[in-house]
Amino acid sequence: MVNRRKFLASVGAAALAWPKAARTQAARKMSRIGVVVIGGTSDDMTGPLPRNRNVRQFLRGMAELGYVYGRDFVTEPRGIESLATVAELVDLKCDLIVATGGGATLTLLKQATRTIPVIMTAAPDPVAQGYVQSLARPGGNFTGMSLQSLELTGKRLELLKELNPAAETIAVFWDTSVSELWPTAQKEGQAKGWKMVSVEIRDPSEIARGFKVAADAGAGALLIPASVNLFSRAKEVAELAAQNRIPAMYELRPYVDAGGLASYGADIEEIWRHAATYVDKILKGADPAELPIEQPTKFELAINARAAKSLGLTVPPSILVRADQIIE
Repeated sequence: MVNRRKFLASVGAAALAWPKAARTQAARKMSRIGVVVIGGTSDDMTGPLPRNRNVRQFLRGMAELGYVYGRDFVTEPRGIESLATVAELVDLKCDLIVATGGGATLTLLKQATRTIPVIMTAAPDPVAQGYVQSLARPGGNFTGMSLQSLELTGKRLELLKELNPAAETIAVFWDTSVSELWPTAQKEGQAKGWKMVSVEIRDPSEIARGFKVAADAGAGALLIPASVNLFSRAKEVAELAAQNRIPAMYELRPYVDAGGLASYGADIEEIWRHAATYVDKILKGADPAELPIEQPTKFELAINARAAKSLGLTVPPSILVRADQIIE
C-alpha cells in the first residue's frame, strides 16, 4: 500500500510538472544572433550549414555548448557586400552580434548601438581603436578577442627574410584599420637593415596600384595584414602577388588558402569557434562590460608550396619543419 501511494504520488507530481515544463519550453525565447564577416558573402554565411568556414566554426562552438540552430537561436548574416546595412542588425533587434574585428565594421556597430552586446572576433587592437576601455574590463557593450597583430610583426618579417634571403627592400601594405602597422614594421625592418616601403591602401580599388608602387620601389618581399581593404579581397591580393612575382607574408591563413605564399598568425577559425563561449555567457546573463578581452594562444604557420614553386623559391627545411599547414 505504501509503495502504491508513493507510485501514485510520483505520477501525480509528474503530471503536474509536465505542463509547466512544456510551457517553459514553449516560452523560451529563440535568440537572434547577428554575424558579420569581412571577406565573405551573406549567402555563404546563411543557415545551419554555411559554406563560410569561420561561421561554420562558430556554429560548431555553439553546438558543442548544447545550442541547436533553429531551436535555440538563428543567425542574421552580413557579408562584405552588405556592410552598409550592418546597422540593420540593430533594427532587427538582434540579441547580440558576432563581428570580424576589422575597423570599419566595428566602427559602424559602435555608431549603431551602445546596448546590444558585440563580440569581436580578432580585433587588431581594441583598446587603441577605442572600442573598449581595457582588456581586463571592456566597460561597454563590446567584448571578445584580439589578434595580437602588431606583436607578431617582427616574427613575420623574420620568416619573410628566411623565405627570400635576397630581399633587400620590403613593402608594407596597410590601411587605416591597421594604421600602427607601418610605423611598427618600419622600426622592426630598419633595425634589421632592410629598406622599408610604405604602401597605403585607402580603398580596395587601389590594391592593383599598390602592387605597382611596390614593384617600382624594387620590393623583393611584401608584408600584408588582414586589414579591411585587403582581407576582403584576399584572392585578388594573392593573385596580384603571384603576377608581380613578389613573395608575400600574410597575417592570416585564408590568404594562403586563396593562393598566397605564407602566413603566420592566430588560428582565426579557432577564434570564431571560441566566440561561442562569449555568446553562451552573455545569453546566460553575463555583462559584456565585465567580460575580459582574450588574446589568442595558438598561432599557425601556413606555407603554400605550390605558390613557392611558381615563384622559384625553395622553402628552407627550417620553415617546413615548423609549418602547421603545407599546401602541396
